[in-house]
Amino acid sequence: MNSTQSTLMLLRGSGLSVKITAILLGFFLAALTAIGLTLFISWHLEGAAAAINDAGSLRMRMYRLAHHLARADELGQVPSATFASDLRRRADEFENVLANLRAGDPTRPLFLPRDDGIPEDVERLYEDWRTRLRPILEAIVTTPTPAMLHARALDFDAQVVAAVATIDDIVLRMEHSYGRNTNILRASQVGLVVLAVIGTFVLLRFFFLTVIRPLYELQVGVKRMEKEDFDARVPVLANDEFGELSAGFNQMAAHLQDLYATLEERVDAKTRSLESRNRELRILYDIVGFLREPNDVDSLCRGFLERVQKTMGATAGSARLLDLESRNLCMIVHDGLADDFLDREEVLACGECACGEVVLGGRSLALDVREGSLDLTRDACARAGFQTVSATSITANKRPLGVFNLFFATPTSISEQDSQLLETLGQQLGIAIENQRLHARERELAVSEERNLLARELHDSIAQGLAFLNLQVQMLERALAENKEQDVRNTVDMLRRGIQESYEDVRELLVHFRTRVEQQDLDAAIAAALRRLAEQTGVATDLEVQGDGAPLDPEAETQVLYIVQEALSNVRKHANASSVSVSLRRGRHGLSVTVRDDGVGFVEGRVADDGGEAHIGLQIMRERALRIGGHFAVRSSPGRGTELRLQLPRTNHKVAA
Repeated sequence: MNSTQSTLMLLRGSGLSVKITAILLGFFLAALTAIGLTLFISWHLEGAAAAINDAGSLRMRMYRLAHHLARADELGQVPSATFASDLRRRADEFENVLANLRAGDPTRPLFLPRDDGIPEDVERLYEDWRTRLRPILEAIVTTPTPAMLHARALDFDAQVVAAVATIDDIVLRMEHSYGRNTNILRASQVGLVVLAVIGTFVLLRFFFLTVIRPLYELQVGVKRMEKEDFDARVPVLANDEFGELSAGFNQMAAHLQDLYATLEERVDAKTRSLESRNRELRILYDIVGFLREPNDVDSLCRGFLERVQKTMGATAGSARLLDLESRNLCMIVHDGLADDFLDREEVLACGECACGEVVLGGRSLALDVREGSLDLTRDACARAGFQTVSATSITANKRPLGVFNLFFATPTSISEQDSQLLETLGQQLGIAIENQRLHARERELAVSEERNLLARELHDSIAQGLAFLNLQVQMLERALAENKEQDVRNTVDMLRRGIQESYEDVRELLVHFRTRVEQQDLDAAIAAALRRLAEQTGVATDLEVQGDGAPLDPEAETQVLYIVQEALSNVRKHANASSVSVSLRRGRHGLSVTVRDDGVGFVEGRVADDGGEAHIGLQIMRERALRIGGHFAVRSSPGRGTELRLQLPRTNHKVAA
């Protein structure tokens, strides 16, 4: 009883799955036990029926033996061998049936009932057969005389009556035992039916309480929720899975009820938030689009200030940039400020007022002028009639560049979102100003590099030619003073040739610096340069173009053309070549340009050491290749010509100066 109560208490505290599993397993074990018991009883009943049948056959066999002996005795003849054999066969069959009945046979099945002394009576019957009946039959078989047959037949008849009575009694008791077992089987079957009925009722009751009813309550609650009845709640009937589900449903209903009650307010808040975000995005898009336009710093700041001032509803505005040397803030643009205010506020020191504090801190600040202390802001804003002043730093890469101010004639509250927006706009303005400065420096550096290249090429060509002409003029003056007519003629001839070479150098430089690659036609420009070389010197030229690829940017192609022109100039001046070829190969890895001639060549180390014109030209070509991210190489040897190679990878065809 205590065990049953413990099991029930355990089921009450367990989950629904454990309860269902335990109940179904219990009913399964009970049904299995009942079915097994009925099967066992049926098996034994089948064995008892076989025993009753065999016991009844013993009685018939006993009568047949007695009848067989009586018939032989009536004939009064000597028993034949066939009679003896048939008698022994019948006796053996009787004994085998009795032995099987006594021992039992589970395979048939065949079982003797174990009650009412039946096994003992069968054992006595077997002993009587072995000690009394079987010896009579053996004696008849061994001494087959009429006298012996008659005496033994009478004796066997007397014994048969007692044996048959014993068999009848055994069969009767076996039938009684079979009837009792049959009643037990019927009772078991009735019990099994009762168990099935009770089990079905218990299971129905259990599933109704633990599954059907909670599901019904949940279904009713869901239907009420579908009708927007958020007051719907379901009872928590048990501490199981459905109980947890019911509790979760109640929590969800309460949460939905709360959400529905505040839905309108939440929608309004989200709408206001989205409108604020859209406003910020519109402002950012408008101002960032303007800052990307090509303007000078003053135009950028003026346009920026106009847009921010209009967006924030400010009365006036100004923008100041930081002078890194003096650490002063200099006003560059303004709007809506009086002249006396500008006279006082045109130049401010960084620590002089709130604007300087903002620049040093890199943040945004909004001040109420009426409450502002003099250590943060001066009284100029108050005298100008402004109530609120906003100061936001202009930064680029976290480096302060200046500050812009918004002035409000009425007290204005600047929210945290607006402060963040102003800081973001200040960063965008700072990046735009820094980009303008970088572009200006880039243009200055490009002009400086071109001037340096021009100066070096002038020095290598015209300057050396003029030095040669100066030396020849001195020699001419000496020859004239000494009246050496032949030396005068020779010197004049040298002067004429020097002037012609200088003229050709000037023309080449003019062509060199005026040449530009129009619409990415690098091949045509190089072909024109080769054509001019052939016309000037008579050198055979050849141009080979292979492969396709995306065109380079104009600056890179112009530098490639300058390198080829410089190489052809060196061929004209120094190589003494009869032919020159240029090869252009394009591919997915970039551009490869090779210039070959069959001239006198040179020793590479000596050219670098002597510092002559040829070395200067090679150095200029290397600098131009480095400028566009290319690789320049020279290969030459005396008497075997020269090969110049430029390799320009696709990813490096545009490099900042």
